[in-house]
Amino acid sequence: MFKKYLVALFVLFGLNSYLLAENIYPISREMGSGTRGAFVDIFDVKKQVGNKKIDATFKKAEVTNSTGVMITTVANSKNAIGYISLGSLNDSIKAVKIDGVAPSVENINNKSYSIFRPFNLAISSDNILVNDFLAYIDSNQARSIIQKAGYIALYDNEFSSLKPSGKVVVAGSSSITPLMEKLKESYKLVNPNATIEIQQSDSTTGINSAIEKIADIAMVSREFKDSELKSGLKTKILALDGLAIIVNKSNPIESLSKDSVKKIFTGEITDWDRVK
Repeated sequence: MFKKYLVALFVLFGLNSYLLAENIYPISREMGSGTRGAFVDIFDVKKQVGNKKIDATFKKAEVTNSTGVMITTVANSKNAIGYISLGSLNDSIKAVKIDGVAPSVENINNKSYSIFRPFNLAISSDNILVNDFLAYIDSNQARSIIQKAGYIALYDNEFSSLKPSGKVVVAGSSSITPLMEKLKESYKLVNPNATIEIQQSDSTTGINSAIEKIADIAMVSREFKDSELKSGLKTKILALDGLAIIVNKSNPIESLSKDSVKKIFTGEITDWDRVK
């Protein structure tokens, strides 16, 4: 009994000493990132300016320009906290629970985890190859790839390619890019006549490329803005994706409240001993 008490004290002391000694190192995505836009909307990391709310991300937060850089930064910084696509999680970082609920496809489906967003596509071209590729994305063949990659598939259609030739340019979100690469490779197996070029950037750059006809399809990992919807592009949802709040693997924190995440990224909470 005494040994158990000592172990409990040691664990508690270790946790508290870690938290008391360390400042929080928030990591954000860049302006234009769909993941940042979705995160800011979901966690209400905003402030009122005049008659509208704007992004209020803490000015001292480090800014990264891709999902990969975000993961690497958090993995190498013991006090870091960031956010990524659920489908991009790997063993180098730790995802924390939000209000006691773990980020997972199962918990999104059963509605216990509400931190998710759509993976959107905006289409500027209407030709046989683009339409064939989009039909493949909605197929039961693509469904299994989407689910295996850790996302929520929405379609389950039968598909038979017309095997058109040509080139499709897909541009935008670094969160969607890994999934799109998988879909590209699997589509090439059913239509070897096609060339699919993927240009990774961010959601806003992608949609601007589609508006300017530089890209046939834009990858947008957030909701569309009104101005984008008025641009004349066709839109569709590729899949649903959870957002995961990530910390360094050495961080003892297992769960955060949604409110604490907001306060960390607005700069109201700057020390680990104040998180809840």
